[in-house]
Amino acid sequence: MTRPSTAHRRRRPGRRRPAAVAWLFLAPALILLLYFKYLPMAQGVRMSLYRVRTYLGDQWVGAGNYKTIVTSDAFMSAFWHSLLLAAGTTAGAMLLGLILALLLEGTSRRLWFVRTAAFLPVVTTIAVVAEVWRILYHPAADGPLNTILGWFGIGPQPFLANEHSSLASILGVGIWKGAPYDMMIFLAGLSGVDRGLYEAAAADGASTWRRFVHVTLPALRPVFAILLTLAAIRGIRVFVEVFLLTNGAPNGSTEVLMTLIYKLGLQRGDLGVASAGSVVLFVTTVVLTLLVRALRRKEA
Repeated sequence: MTRPSTAHRRRRPGRRRPAAVAWLFLAPALILLLYFKYLPMAQGVRMSLYRVRTYLGDQWVGAGNYKTIVTSDAFMSAFWHSLLLAAGTTAGAMLLGLILALLLEGTSRRLWFVRTAAFLPVVTTIAVVAEVWRILYHPAADGPLNTILGWFGIGPQPFLANEHSSLASILGVGIWKGAPYDMMIFLAGLSGVDRGLYEAAAADGASTWRRFVHVTLPALRPVFAILLTLAAIRGIRVFVEVFLLTNGAPNGSTEVLMTLIYKLGLQRGDLGVASAGSVVLFVTTVVLTLLVRALRRKEA
């Protein structure tokens, strides 16, 4: 076996140097990420196995906290509410985002203003969005939305104050805020569609609808897969809008996993059960993500 040449051995440290410099620049961010994210996550997993008693010492309960949270009626109700919001927000935002993208597609310079105006809900603070929608949902007859409904002869609606309409009202806020983001992703996908396919389909006598079904939608399949993953995770982890608009009221009709975990941990002081709920939410998110990825691979 021949020994590597001296020149070859001298080049190896040079190859390692760029990687070392890159890790050196990444080190501050990685340390902060470790300290503020992964260590708290590990601490949460540990707390989920204990009955947390401040100043008295934690008591080992094993899977007891998981059994408590999973068998709780409040947890199951919040779980289904989260799934409904995730499914409804994902479907509604993607549909509305696709419609907006089709309407605003083009290279005209005048469209930038309309696109910017449509994208504003995404960059607006969710606290401001919730407060604006609280005003719009004012249940009195002189409320903004009820005033508009009155023009069509529809009486005042309770919106957030009624058990049967509160979840749908929050769903509307989620769709309104998520659709512009989906619109921008769809616009990026539409820009990559081969225009020659449209011309060929038009030359064959295909109508606008058939061109949309047989050309546009197949070209947007990767975009749908990406948005489905992002929107599903975003929907199942909804918190701020529910917390600010209803905080789970009335009578728990809008309680979701995040608000339930918040109440268990920070209001009732049951940190062990709240940590178990957080772990269950994390596992649900991971499973949902893997499921969507598996479906994407199957389609591919």
